[in-house]
Amino acid sequence: MNACKKFFIAVLLLFASVSFAQKVTNPEFIELNKMNPAILLDIRYATANNFTGKVVYPEARAFLVKDAALSLDSVQKELEKSGLGLKIYDGYRPLSVQKKFWEIMPDERYVADPKKGSRHNRGMAVDLTLVDKNGKELSMPTEYDDFTEKAHRDYMSLTEEQIKNRKILEDVMTKYGFTGLPTEWWHFDYKGWENFDVLDVDFKDIK
Repeated sequence: MNACKKFFIAVLLLFASVSFAQKVTNPEFIELNKMNPAILLDIRYATANNFTGKVVYPEARAFLVKDAALSLDSVQKELEKSGLGLKIYDGYRPLSVQKKFWEIMPDERYVADPKKGSRHNRGMAVDLTLVDKNGKELSMPTEYDDFTEKAHRDYMSLTEEQIKNRKILEDVMTKYGFTGLPTEWWHFDYKGWENFDVLDVDFKDIK
């Protein structure tokens, strides 16, 4: 077999493996605060206190695919050594909710086009912040879901405390396999998210 044929076969095998990997259609989910009760919840989309001004989740619950959830558990445990912890704003998000968001904010810097699907729709993204040992939120660059330049990860016209807290969160999340979204300091994607299909499963139907 000549080198050209070997290369062609290798490319085909690569695409076949990627295609196979992308067919994770029924992942195992873990409910975050049941996995670790020390992880706090502030599920804004279960209230009217969000950018839509409407309640879009029927329940204040947060899920992630198993591997991402277990890594977040490791983040929480490491933060506790420094007297800190996590508060979750959002985790897995059904595609039906993504469509509502897109109607309100059709800007891919902040909301994923539902035709493509969000990392949240795959159960592989989480929105969160830091809290102290008493559950009080640490000072961050902006409030949650702030669609301004100030929320960008590289924005530096902030207080020293805000920059420090943002870095603490980013460093520990990165250590355990998460990558921050450039335009939102609170949003992190878990490694391998592209291997999971977009889902539209209601919270009540997650086993």
